[in-house]
Amino acid sequence: MKAIILAGGFATRLRPLSCTRPKQLFPVANRPLLDWTLEGLAKHGVREVVLAVNYMAEALERHYGKEKYGVSIRYSKEERPLGTAGPLKKAEALLRGGPFLVLNGDVIAEIEYSAMLENHRKTRALATILLHEVEEASRYGVVEIDEDNRILRFVEKPKPEEAPSNMINAGAYVVDPTVLERIPAQNRRVMIEKEVFPRLADEGSLFGFKSTGLWIDIGKPVDYLKANCALLERIGEKVGDDVEIDGSVKIEPPAIIGSRVRIGRDSHVGPYAAVGDNVEIGEGTRIESSTIFADALIDNFSSLRSAIIGEGAIIGKWVKIEEQTIIGDHAEIRDNLTVTKSTMVCPSKEVETSILEPRVVM
Repeated sequence: MKAIILAGGFATRLRPLSCTRPKQLFPVANRPLLDWTLEGLAKHGVREVVLAVNYMAEALERHYGKEKYGVSIRYSKEERPLGTAGPLKKAEALLRGGPFLVLNGDVIAEIEYSAMLENHRKTRALATILLHEVEEASRYGVVEIDEDNRILRFVEKPKPEEAPSNMINAGAYVVDPTVLERIPAQNRRVMIEKEVFPRLADEGSLFGFKSTGLWIDIGKPVDYLKANCALLERIGEKVGDDVEIDGSVKIEPPAIIGSRVRIGRDSHVGPYAAVGDNVEIGEGTRIESSTIFADALIDNFSSLRSAIIGEGAIIGKWVKIEEQTIIGDHAEIRDNLTVTKSTMVCPSKEVETSILEPRVVM
């Protein structure tokens, strides 16, 4: 079975975090987001993946090359974003030979791909959509299904009282190659959810497959942190090589510490902390429910709670970083400052005064 991963877009509130890498390379529990997807595909026997790329395509190709986890990787590059169906048409020659998987590159999920494919064949569907039940359906495309899981219609981001169900389109599909013939070939932006799937639903050839495992869309900081927490729970505690951790340091699992990390005395790391490679953490510092990218410095007596700290960022002494705050790559927060909840500091910016109201520092 083949798969195509839609990795071209960048419509996410995490964008201020980094100017040098696509979000698919953002670490989740100290591994790039896309690694989790590729590893899951490999476990289900997928041996060829097409990455449909646009934004920072070269960075993805440099990182992954031609193979990862035993999966052959090919690239389909878009000169401009083509939506969720246009990339399939552009990569049509690479997707021949039977039903193939289509995956959204922004999601952390545990998907039974083999069972989904078997269900697709059993129902003789032209396309099968992974469905996931959520509490707040108004953020997503909601589906109405019958007793056989045949999809009847879609409602995009409905008001709570208008939602036909709490089952949403979870961004993973099994697609028959004949569906590619229904996608316009004008090399334009085409959305499969709006221009292809509704017609298949009208024909009765579109089915749903209900997901029961982990599923998190990481487009918002709170969801990105949620994904880190969920995967850290599966890992428990892990410490990398060549670390220097003072004996008085408390690491409270679940937590993961990368290689060549230094942590000063009386610091407390965890629970739900992911610390990347080459990070330096000073004395008396508290880090909880946070993700710290590689090469960052967190100086003495600072406190981070539910924060995302970019690569090479510098957090000074006696700094307090509050919930759902993003500090971009190579940004610097000077000593004795507070950065309030839901603030975003863009890459390479210096913050010299406390930020007490949520805002974007550009």
